[in-house]
Amino acid sequence: MTLSYAVGIDIGGTKTAIGFVDDGGEVLAKTTLPTDRTVPPSAMVDRIAAAVKQLAADAGVAESAARGIGIGAPGPINTRLGQIVKPPNLPEWWGFPVVESLKRHYGHLPIFFENDATAAALAEKWLGAARDAEDFVYITISTGIGAGIYSGGRLITGATGNAGDVGHFVIDPAAGTCVCGQQGCWEWIASGTAIARQAGELLGRPVSSREVFELSFSGQDDRMKELVNQVFRYIGIGCVTLINTLDPELVVIGGGVSQVGAALFEAVTDYVATYALNPSGRNTPIVPAALRQDAGLIGAAALVHVTYR
Repeated sequence: MTLSYAVGIDIGGTKTAIGFVDDGGEVLAKTTLPTDRTVPPSAMVDRIAAAVKQLAADAGVAESAARGIGIGAPGPINTRLGQIVKPPNLPEWWGFPVVESLKRHYGHLPIFFENDATAAALAEKWLGAARDAEDFVYITISTGIGAGIYSGGRLITGATGNAGDVGHFVIDPAAGTCVCGQQGCWEWIASGTAIARQAGELLGRPVSSREVFELSFSGQDDRMKELVNQVFRYIGIGCVTLINTLDPELVVIGGGVSQVGAALFEAVTDYVATYALNPSGRNTPIVPAALRQDAGLIGAAALVHVTYR
């Protein structure tokens, strides 16, 4: 295969996705590895490199056709130093120089490294719901909450690559202590993890966020309905904060919680229409992400392809 491609690597707390993505955004080949936290991160990088080589062999893709490698990882990170700094769900990787470690295997290729939400925002600009937007915010609501910011026609990444860590906006200080130590962070009260935790406390048993939505929408449990409505309100509050701060033309919401569908988007749109400060901000479209499957891979690969466009 002579078509050039980018290697996308999406590092997560439980699994790492690896794939080859061409310059049209098509995933040519992909695989996943468990993110083994019982071994040093450098050993995990060795496994990733071996998986890239095996994937190329299996797919009949020339390694020499790779334009570069893009890495997306949960923050906090430091893109200047190429380090995974302190992600709560990967404590074994704190302070790990992931770019330098990967260069042991691919020193001849350019390696791009960004927060995973930032990479996903770039993917939505490249191929997804934000293709026509020059100012937008991409929000992912899943295990946690994060954002990628695209403003004035470019990504806003901050001094160390951590712009958009919006999950730690304080939304409701009365809602308990977040894992970061602050009171009532957005992630603590409105992420998928938060929904399951709060529902479990009400029901007295473990419960998934998917079950919470099912109980709410079916009318089987008024407590779940009240909880879901409160979560939608919290998501609306966060969106209004971002709209008031950044004045985007579009807000894109992705991640597992976004897949609940129209009920979420209608509730958030109504909240924004009521409470955004600027009258034009009240009309900001709130839309679902277009890239769900392989979004992490495509986002990581976009770091390479969009750079060379």
